[in-house]
Amino acid sequence: MTGLSSSSSAEPVSKHALSFRSFILWLSGFPDAALADTHDALTHAREIDQAATLMFALVYAGWFHIQCGDYVAARTQLHELVALADETGASLWKTLGLTVQGWLFALTGQASDAILVITRGIPALRSMGVTVWMPVSLASLARTYAQLGQFDDAWRCMREAVATIDTTQERWCEAEVIRMAGELARSPEPDAARAEAHFERALAVAREQQAKSWELRAAMSMARLWRDQGKRRQAHDLLAPTYGWFTQGLDRQQPTRLQAVYGGLSSKVATPRSVFGA
Repeated sequence: MTGLSSSSSAEPVSKHALSFRSFILWLSGFPDAALADTHDALTHAREIDQAATLMFALVYAGWFHIQCGDYVAARTQLHELVALADETGASLWKTLGLTVQGWLFALTGQASDAILVITRGIPALRSMGVTVWMPVSLASLARTYAQLGQFDDAWRCMREAVATIDTTQERWCEAEVIRMAGELARSPEPDAARAEAHFERALAVAREQQAKSWELRAAMSMARLWRDQGKRRQAHDLLAPTYGWFTQGLDRQQPTRLQAVYGGLSSKVATPRSVFGA
């Protein structure tokens, strides 16, 4: 992750490890454990009072809470990150924090703000040699253009996101980017075959990487597509095993969407409790 993990001592490295482990735990399907590491990373970063370590923890905490759908917490952490970066003259962290804020704008109905921030952030980060999270930024930009009905721009950004994954080999987000492409294929004129192909690929990548959280999202997208086509049994049979695998954190896996899809497919499924969130 170019420019984001340098440290001058063993102590900050151990704190960075907590943020990285939280990141991996969420991807692997253990959101509660990821939340605990996120909290510990922030606590320890504040204790040692080192700005770079705290900014590192804040950007990962912001990412985590965006994935969980806790946009209030994400907004608070990203605001703190940008303010601290501005105070310390850390232009890289400020630009990264603002760009991730753009993802949040895209998810909270602030499409115009999202486009403004992300289109400024991407070239600025590239000029600093930063490639981290670039595919996600481009996919978020694609989603935002789609919200505004600018589908040519949306597909341009989505194709660039996929190409960037191939160029940089930043594959942790590959399944989610492909899934987002599938969602894009469902509007404005739905192309069910194209969407299904993307969802199938997203599922395959997530399973290969053992990325259970991405697998759940891809299964939800495919199940929703099949449900809308009247294939309720196939939709249930696809989603049920992934849903059933999770032993924690379903309330941090987009619970409203999950219940809307899965609860609508099986009358025997109870509303997810707080054991477990773009």
